[in-house]
Amino acid sequence: QVQLVESGGGLVQAGGSLRLSCAASGRTFSQYAMGWFRQAPGKEREFVAAINWSGGSTYYFDSVKGRFTISRDNAKNTVNLQMNSLQPEDTAVYYCAAAGMGPWWRPDIQSKYEYWGQGTQVTVST
Repeated sequence: QVQLVESGGGLVQAGGSLRLSCAASGRTFSQYAMGWFRQAPGKEREFVAAINWSGGSTYYFDSVKGRFTISRDNAKNTVNLQMNSLQPEDTAVYYCAAAGMGPWWRPDIQSKYEYWGQGTQVTVST
């Protein structure tokens, strides 16, 4: 089992920044790829960003490329999402997820992630 706890959400004005963190406990963190997903009111949950087990490969949803940066610290069992130039359309509940590494992993496919956090709310005002 892996337990994931997100933090860092909040209210920010458009153009501002937030840094989300996800703390993992349980099994060896470095054996898991990590992803961030988000769900806006009335919408399906969607992929935001992902990072492989070593941190050497990162993946982003097109609309956040150049604005968001995912990173991980395997020594601290954390994965972070730095969000810059936030826009109202980024408003959502953001979820951290963990996926056991293997050839079956697809960074943007939710069903490939085994463990999920409870989510943290990000609200971007105009």
